[in-house]
Amino acid sequence: MSEEGLFKTEVFIAKTPELAAVWDFVSSELASHGVPDAEMMRIELAVEEVFVNIASYAYPDGDGDAKVSVAVINDDVTIRFEDRGVPFDPLKADEPDTDAPLEEREIGGLGIFLVKEMMDDVRYEYKDGKNILTFSKHTL
Repeated sequence: MSEEGLFKTEVFIAKTPELAAVWDFVSSELASHGVPDAEMMRIELAVEEVFVNIASYAYPDGDGDAKVSVAVINDDVTIRFEDRGVPFDPLKADEPDTDAPLEEREIGGLGIFLVKEMMDDVRYEYKDGKNILTFSKHTL
């Protein structure tokens, strides 16, 4: 079986109100594989951050979709987001200064920083006109 065949995939309208449906899809897959609740909470935060960024910034000139794919292999969860929005590699964004006082910090960047901190692997590529962000977490 190809790697692609290991993923369950759904396509969502890239709008913030769809976040609940995205999480329902992802959490159903994770629960069916027995992913521990503590790990599901970390993954939920990462899913929320990535999807809300797509919904907020990928399609400034109109509506678009976000394809969400989930695979659980042994104790490893992999989630992939694809969109045809504006090309943007969030991994190249400047790291936020977490030591600066709150009132002096730049707005933005903290969410993807948290995703990178909580997940074991985070990758981005722009391929065939699509932003593809994939993150993985070993759950046990």
